[in-house]
Amino acid sequence: MTEATIVPTSPKATKGKVKSRTKKAAPKAKAKKHEGKTLFAVFAAGGKQYRVSEGDIVKVEKIPGNHKEGDSITFDNVLMTDNGASEITLGNPFIKGSSVSATLNKISRYKTIDVIKYKQKSRYFKKYGHRQPYFEVRIDSIK
Repeated sequence: MTEATIVPTSPKATKGKVKSRTKKAAPKAKAKKHEGKTLFAVFAAGGKQYRVSEGDIVKVEKIPGNHKEGDSITFDNVLMTDNGASEITLGNPFIKGSSVSATLNKISRYKTIDVIKYKQKSRYFKKYGHRQPYFEVRIDSIK
């Protein structure tokens, strides 16, 4: 239940008015769920880690090699799997025999990031752009 207290402030700031404050209960933290999906895995690719479930679409770093849209890709560096009920498998650092299979949907690049170097009073100004490449993959299965 909230409780109201009246706290007077300086007379100059409020011109004789009284300011009231109420104590509010802290909001309750809600548990995050992964859209009701039970089986998920964490794998490493391109120096980053991704938490995925079957059917997810994820943008990962560009993978070296000759790849085309529609190709099947297998990620062998699986760090963790969880079935959502009781079994969690952790790797040290990776789980042997475990893999994540995906289909390459799109090969593209992110929006341009402008990089500017500037030194005042010395007429030094350099500006260039960079577009980071990525692969958009759909997760097919977790083994």
